[in-house]
Amino acid sequence: MAAFLLWLLLLVFCWPLALLALVLYPVVWLLCLPLRLVGITVGAVFAFLGALLMLPARVLRGHPV
Repeated sequence: MAAFLLWLLLLVFCWPLALLALVLYPVVWLLCLPLRLVGITVGAVFAFLGALLMLPARVLRGHPV
């Protein structure tokens, strides 16, 4: 909601810049999408490595599930 209100404010004060932002937003979103996917993948790899390193400690702890 705040972003929309800021965009309306920009539309009032400088409408060409607001229209340019409106047109370029999907392009910027598409350019950032691969970086998000890389971030998700790197996070998953680190979570997997952490779980793999903690597995012996979990096995040796010996608590029943």
